[in-house]
Amino acid sequence: MKITDTLKLLESDKSRKLMAALYGENGIDENIERYQNLLLSFEKKFPEDDEVLLFSAPGRTEISGNHTDHNHGKVLAGSINLDCVGAAAKNNSRIVNIVSETYNQNFTIDLDDLSPSDIKSGTIDLTKGILKGFLEEGYEIGGFDAYITTNVISAAGVSSSASYEMLLCSMINTFFHEGRLDVVKYAHIGKFAENVYWNKSSGLLDQMACAVGGLIAIDFKNPAAPSVEKIEFDFASRDHSLIIVNTGKGHADLSEEYSSVPAEMKKVAEFFGKEVCAEITEEQVIENLSEVRAFAGDRSVLRALHFFEENQRVDKEIAALKEGRFEDFLQNITASGNSSWKWLQNCFTNTSYQEQGITIALALTELYLAEKHAGACRVHGGGFAGVIMTLLPNDLAEDYCAYMEKAMGEGSAYRMSIRPYGAICFHEIIAQ
Repeated sequence: MKITDTLKLLESDKSRKLMAALYGENGIDENIERYQNLLLSFEKKFPEDDEVLLFSAPGRTEISGNHTDHNHGKVLAGSINLDCVGAAAKNNSRIVNIVSETYNQNFTIDLDDLSPSDIKSGTIDLTKGILKGFLEEGYEIGGFDAYITTNVISAAGVSSSASYEMLLCSMINTFFHEGRLDVVKYAHIGKFAENVYWNKSSGLLDQMACAVGGLIAIDFKNPAAPSVEKIEFDFASRDHSLIIVNTGKGHADLSEEYSSVPAEMKKVAEFFGKEVCAEITEEQVIENLSEVRAFAGDRSVLRALHFFEENQRVDKEIAALKEGRFEDFLQNITASGNSSWKWLQNCFTNTSYQEQGITIALALTELYLAEKHAGACRVHGGGFAGVIMTLLPNDLAEDYCAYMEKAMGEGSAYRMSIRPYGAICFHEIIAQ
């Protein structure tokens, strides 16, 4: 669609309805202007491109299922109202041109040279990984121009990288495959990019939650085709808010800490001749505890036990939401947080034990919730540094945010909502 036509489309009733679904009623006008500015910036950067489409991919929140996906476990997650948006057009070449306004990046990738850099990090390597991932899966790719901006918080456990990955997947799928690929394929391509081009041992959780949209339950027992169930529930319906508190990025390189979690769980599975914890049972581990401890180590055993119990909690939480037992749901969120802190042990690093932003934020939140007799909290995302999640009644939300920002810094607390759409081409949704 021509840029002038898209600018008009953004003012339409259909556009306003979609904006309300993506960002809430209070975010309609702000985001229409955001998309308009995006289009104008694209036009200025790529004046030769007239046919342009708009794309959006959200960040994600992990409600429960902390560090279970990589061992083929269960997760309850949701897409959020913060997103990565892009204006893009095919350029009928072998060149991909990308401008990232938020991070002040402007780079070009030759599709005939998709080898990663020696350091295997950064946006260019990640982008090459996505492009190479399509080729590895046997899919066509081609040249395109994209102008991208994001408000997904970086290094805060809401998957700014996966949001970007899923945005690119949506563009490539729309331009070169007429939208035929399903979002599970997006997730595998994003995982490939992180595993191979970033040396990051990530699972599929982040990509699936960003790609699918809404509140979803995912069972990764068959990782090639994860079972995904949309859960029809909105926290606003129970007069509760979901709040993310960013405690600050850790100063240590956390790659080894993140990678140790799946590796240690898999070490326990290896004792039984299996690859992942989903292929063994908690009873097997307990019955052979002395031998497993000697083979895999004590922390590995604790992390495996967390995996089994966390899987059960996800099932209990889904049932509680479906059956309207919201207090039971909150109790299981609290149990999930306690397990992550004590058994999974991903709230701080052993090497930088005096740096405990996560545990400080959790301690302050637990004191607050105990005083108010309401809500629940837990570490959010990969852990070790970064973010916690809190669920509490709406009438406490502003007070809690002020309380936490006094301790953790201004602008550290974010009220979020679950949006019903994952990675999308804006024009395609409008046309439905």
